[in-house]
Amino acid sequence: MRALYALIEAVSKSANYWAPFVGSCVLSLLLVPLCRRLATALGMVDKPGPRRINKTPIPRAGGLAVFLAVTVTLGVVAWVNGGKVGTIPSDVAFRISALSGALVVLGFLDDKFSLPPKVKLAGQLAVAFVAHFWAGVGFAGTFPSIPGWLDCAVTVFWIVGAINAFNLIDGLDGLASGLSLIACVGIAGSLFFVKRPGDTIFYFAIAGACLGFLRYNFNPASVFLGDTGSMYLGFVISVLPLLTNSSDSLFVSVGVPLLAMGVPIFDTSLAIFRRTLRAFLRHKENADCGNSKVMQADADHLHHRILRQVSSQKTAAFVLYAMAAVLVGTGLFGLVLKNRAVALYIVVFVIGVAVIFKDMQRIELWDAGRLLSLAAHDRSLRNFRRMRVLAVPIMVIADTVMLFVSWLATMGILGVQISWDEFHRGVPLFVGCTFAMFVLTGVYRVAWGRAMVVNYLRLFAACILGSLGGAVLAISAGVALPRLSAFTALFCSSSILLAMSIRFVRVAVRDIFYSLGRVQLRDSSAIRVISYGAGLRYSAFRREIIRGTGHDKRLLVGILDDDPLLVGRYIGGLRVYGALHTAAKAVAELKADEVVITCQVSPERAAEIAAYLKPIGVRVSIWTCAEQKL
Repeated sequence: MRALYALIEAVSKSANYWAPFVGSCVLSLLLVPLCRRLATALGMVDKPGPRRINKTPIPRAGGLAVFLAVTVTLGVVAWVNGGKVGTIPSDVAFRISALSGALVVLGFLDDKFSLPPKVKLAGQLAVAFVAHFWAGVGFAGTFPSIPGWLDCAVTVFWIVGAINAFNLIDGLDGLASGLSLIACVGIAGSLFFVKRPGDTIFYFAIAGACLGFLRYNFNPASVFLGDTGSMYLGFVISVLPLLTNSSDSLFVSVGVPLLAMGVPIFDTSLAIFRRTLRAFLRHKENADCGNSKVMQADADHLHHRILRQVSSQKTAAFVLYAMAAVLVGTGLFGLVLKNRAVALYIVVFVIGVAVIFKDMQRIELWDAGRLLSLAAHDRSLRNFRRMRVLAVPIMVIADTVMLFVSWLATMGILGVQISWDEFHRGVPLFVGCTFAMFVLTGVYRVAWGRAMVVNYLRLFAACILGSLGGAVLAISAGVALPRLSAFTALFCSSSILLAMSIRFVRVAVRDIFYSLGRVQLRDSSAIRVISYGAGLRYSAFRREIIRGTGHDKRLLVGILDDDPLLVGRYIGGLRVYGALHTAAKAVAELKADEVVITCQVSPERAAEIAAYLKPIGVRVSIWTCAEQKL
């Protein structure tokens, strides 16, 4: 009996939290069928199309039921609690509800009339500005010293970004509503961790409405949120943390909401990046490259990509739910670990970078590589003049920054403590002397894209002479640098490393994007090529293939060579299979379409190679870069 009384008492005390959830869920279950009928009667129906996943017409604007369920529930809570919704004052709660209603009206009109993207964006900006100035939404509670203009700009960006994030992610049955449910539960959980349960009521009401809506929205969906619901959810989930923020809970006010909205935010950022790249590509290539407008929809969102790899919408939705749950769980676990959470964040960050890179390599990074390739190989007079003017100044700026970083790194590694006077006297000596050696040794006259070993030796010598010269000048000028010998040696080593790294960047970027291009071509109908020859001519041929990445549909897949010492080794990431007698095995294993002779052979040997390969069923060609008399 005591246990029963204890249970009843616990349920009674927690009614402030579960009652809004249950009430909003029940209201949502009741209102969704009514809103579905209203949308059908008004012709607000999503019809199947190239970008649409649904195969039958489905009513949209079901988010109106979510808005009504949350608003009615919170109205009852405010009435019961004397005008307050948790710790949010009644006037602020009313203003947020009014602004939410304005955004719902905008979304409803878009669901009905398909408003232009610029009109929607203007409405979202207006609501965000009013929320900041009228409802007091902002980051000033978390960052008290933030200037007013910066607070306004960041707040508007945060709200409009979240609205569009949830709007863009709403392309799969139950996705936006499910992610909103996970986000609200995660943020509410973080508030319990920091002992602010009164701030969770709003989140429980939204979570309950989303759960009720999922009854009709999960696959196979009978109603969609539409812009009416997705923009509303993005608005309230982004605004609420700013109403309950405080300077002593930065991670709860900003960090956990960012993690909770991680999937929609990442998808939106990726969409902007992808569409911007394609807009530049369309301008450069003057050709169709898919969607090329930043505000125009495409079919490369996260849910589209995952759906192409799994068997059903349900599986795709659960994959994205799991991603959101992991992010939220990371935030909550970080709150438990407190100051010991750094290692957890590092591990999650590394895993996240690996996953993001894998997701981006086939589309965004592939397009970026094409754009960089176009820019690098633009032979127009205008581009030539621009590169001629900018190449050396850019390298000079990069070297100056690099030398200054080397100075700071050397001081940090050695733990050198010097006065400000000695600091600003010592920096010009080492940095200036090394830079002068770069000029005197002709470092800036080298075309580093085609540099040879002797050029890097010259750079090496310039760094050594510059460091020694800086040390001599420091002694002569009476600049007291502790442990001068060690300081000079370490500065020299770091400057050599960074200077060479800067000059390797172009080659590294080229090879990275060529590798991404290989990934893209491997999954397409590319012409698979085996090179016969692994010498200098092969290197020149490979260079031509790299320069044509994105346009040349040939893909190097392997190498044949008569040198027995090269068999089984890898050159440029490609395996050397052996001499001509291994051609049949290599062609079959690599599914090659063509063999290109990239070594110097006589006409008789070329004919012999062609005759040998003819029965195998591959095309044979010869690539020459030979000198000819004119």
